Amino acid sequence: MTAGFHTLGCKVNQYDTQIMKELLLSSGYQIVGEEMQPDVFIVNSCSVTGKSDSKTRQLLSKLRKKLPHSILILTGCMPQAFPAETALLDTADIILSNASNDEIVSLIDEFLRTKTKIIQIKSHEKEKINNKITNFDDRTKAFLKIEDGCNRFCSYCIIPYARGRVRSKPLSEIFTEINELSLKGYKEVVLIGINLSAYGTDMGYTLADAVETACSVDGIRRVRLGSIEPDQLNDTIIERMAAENKLCPQFHLSLQSGCDKTLRDMNRHYDTAFYDTLVQKLREKFKDASITTDIMVGFPGETEEDFNESLGFVKKVGFARAHIFPYSKRNGTKAADFKNQVQDSVKNRRSKEMIELTNRSKTDFLKNQLHKTYPVLIENNKKPGQFEGYTPNYTHVKIQSDTNLSGSIVNVFVTAVDGDSLTGEKKDG
Repeated sequence: MTAGFHTLGCKVNQYDTQIMKELLLSSGYQIVGEEMQPDVFIVNSCSVTGKSDSKTRQLLSKLRKKLPHSILILTGCMPQAFPAETALLDTADIILSNASNDEIVSLIDEFLRTKTKIIQIKSHEKEKINNKITNFDDRTKAFLKIEDGCNRFCSYCIIPYARGRVRSKPLSEIFTEINELSLKGYKEVVLIGINLSAYGTDMGYTLADAVETACSVDGIRRVRLGSIEPDQLNDTIIERMAAENKLCPQFHLSLQSGCDKTLRDMNRHYDTAFYDTLVQKLREKFKDASITTDIMVGFPGETEEDFNESLGFVKKVGFARAHIFPYSKRNGTKAADFKNQVQDSVKNRRSKEMIELTNRSKTDFLKNQLHKTYPVLIENNKKPGQFEGYTPNYTHVKIQSDTNLSGSIVNVFVTAVDGDSLTGEKKDG
């Protein structure tokens, strides 16, 4: 039997897909591409916006025509968040929630026996997460889910309904999983979660405990953090993380807005003063730290004055990179019913202004790294003699070499800025 995958959405979904791949592989399946007309094809969906759901539906319709004889499976956040609506889809043979992914093999077997559509959407349990991966395709770094779920209930967000409450992976299992990845040759692990900074709150631990555990694994050269919520980072956690030399100085701190009124309407759990102080602490404790973020524009009720306040704060912080996106109404959330919804034309204009501002700060950040030397983990060579990789602060670097450098960490002297990347020369020693 053969199986194929299409993963939508975040890095947590990528990890969940890897879990399913390994379950199928251990049951004798071969993982192949869509063009090979696999016997089974799994779509791991994202449901962060209404557009995400539309994309999933369109993909399923396309696959149903392209793979008429395949067993189509829909899983992920869309069935979990909207079970009634998803159950009505006639393009999938098996519909399961991400809480049921570990049963994928038995559900396929059941369908093969009965030839009857299966819908299994169950709620997330409150117990710890205990699944693990042993590989991560052909990448030089592996994503490792150590936390799932969210208790925050931001007014615009459906994810707590799609992922359940906070659940953490025990430290002993984190160590075992990372150690196995290290033995496979991985040099970098990225700790990820739906609300990563909430790691351990259900078990009496903090994110610092997970970082220290990951850094203690021999063979792992780098530990990186996925997106984190700012309000759950305190001085003690920062001090402990700063003591770990393997921890990369890159922090994706979700801002969403630089306007305090908008943050309150979003039900975010911090204000701009807290966020600004946190950024200063991180830059003080971590050399060459890059602070990246997500910024939403056009949230319901955001006035021109509010937007300008957000612009001013974003300019003050000076982000290394920022993902800018317009607010999208999400059915099932409180914000979908808010009055004073912002017109699309206004949201598009504000997006453009915010992107222009953050592009300038990105360029400034890149220029500040000129004529410095950084260890770069080489991930690939897309062109003959040209290799690409990332610095500890996750800046993309390109270098020329006649020697195959893939998978190695080399010292690079930065010589120029090339668009969103740096170029440099390999230094010996």
